[in-house]
Amino acid sequence: MIVGIQARDIRFPTSRHSHGSDAMNPDPDYSCAYVTLQMKGGDPDGNGLTFTIGRGNDLCVAAIEGLGRHLIGRTLDEFEDDLGLVSRLLLNDSQYRWLGPEKGVVHLAAAALINAVWDALAKRAGKPLWRYVSDMSSERIVSAIDFRHISDYLPEAEALERLSRQADSKAVRISQLLQDGYPAYTTSAGWIGYSNEEIVRRLKESYAEGWRHFKIKVGGDLEGDLRRCALFRETLGPDVRLSVDANQVWNVESAVEAIKAMAPYDIYWVEEPTSPDDVLGHKAIAEQVAPILLATGEHAHNRVMFKQFLQAEAIGFCQIDSCRLAGVNEVIAVMLMADKAGIPVCPHAGGVGLCEYVQHLSMIDYVCISGTMDGRVIEHAAHLHQHFQNPIEIREGRYLAPSAPGYSVDLWPESAADHEFPCGKVWAEEMAT
Repeated sequence: MIVGIQARDIRFPTSRHSHGSDAMNPDPDYSCAYVTLQMKGGDPDGNGLTFTIGRGNDLCVAAIEGLGRHLIGRTLDEFEDDLGLVSRLLLNDSQYRWLGPEKGVVHLAAAALINAVWDALAKRAGKPLWRYVSDMSSERIVSAIDFRHISDYLPEAEALERLSRQADSKAVRISQLLQDGYPAYTTSAGWIGYSNEEIVRRLKESYAEGWRHFKIKVGGDLEGDLRRCALFRETLGPDVRLSVDANQVWNVESAVEAIKAMAPYDIYWVEEPTSPDDVLGHKAIAEQVAPILLATGEHAHNRVMFKQFLQAEAIGFCQIDSCRLAGVNEVIAVMLMADKAGIPVCPHAGGVGLCEYVQHLSMIDYVCISGTMDGRVIEHAAHLHQHFQNPIEIREGRYLAPSAPGYSVDLWPESAADHEFPCGKVWAEEMAT
């Protein structure tokens, strides 16, 4: 039984070295509102987090504490028997819902709590989350989804049919995943605050580690963007993939201009070229810059936004976020819609704990939903994994399938204590100087 909710404001001072910097967010401190579901009766505690970039993390903590009251007194058996229960409890609180609905701080907080429940369920089953879900029947997976507002595009019966198509061959894909891992790309060489010398050093280092798909940040100014693209090709040549990420800074016209100017550098995708809410703007850009494809989703609030992007044929890659969406339940819904649209799911993972999270989601997509890794990659950012008890494992540019029970976001107690804001050792020392 859940007897308590502990929510903590954990922040890492990544802005000191420009890690995570981009055109819209020049000085992020990678942070998470970190929640622990405290249990009695022998069940494992569940941990979850939602990612922010510093200020505002305290708002997510407050929202977690408020919403979390709905889980007190509930048992894991209840959530096991009804996989959609946790979403209904948290997303249907009418007074919190009014602040969204299903977007913003409240939705981020719901994600942390929902993911913590899934973490506890997987731990109790003795399985990593991806395997816990993969071992479910198609009917059980569908039962986790809220089809409200998306059934006009993906009816429940069709979702079940799509999952059932893949059910008989899941064991083959699980074996393949355990043997080969899942393909990835790295963002860690191309943060916008890095000097040219730092970018070149990191590109060469990453290439030596086996990376063959890279993403660099653009959107500062067009001449600078073109220099960065040229620097990339001069450093690594034509035989590796280059994606770019503008982090929302362009309007439609300037996005088209910039993407056409960068096209000679063989761009694989352009990420967040304009406002993340502008479905028709993305569609207009996509039509004018084809065959270059657009990727977006890390700031798409909920499944309804993704439904519209997919219906409008506005994106070429679907970038789910593990805690912008309301946890595992809503992510599965979006991955099924992307499968219907024939759009590859390539998760966003540039943030603390996101790599640990999304490896599981892509593996669920492969085993249960799409049945393929073609055109699919998981983002990789190299920072802060040492703070997790079960960090990601990378080999030759691929994620190895996690084996520890749970959802992989258990922080080391010392790391959490040192980085708790504002009184943890890291922040107390900074404020004293």
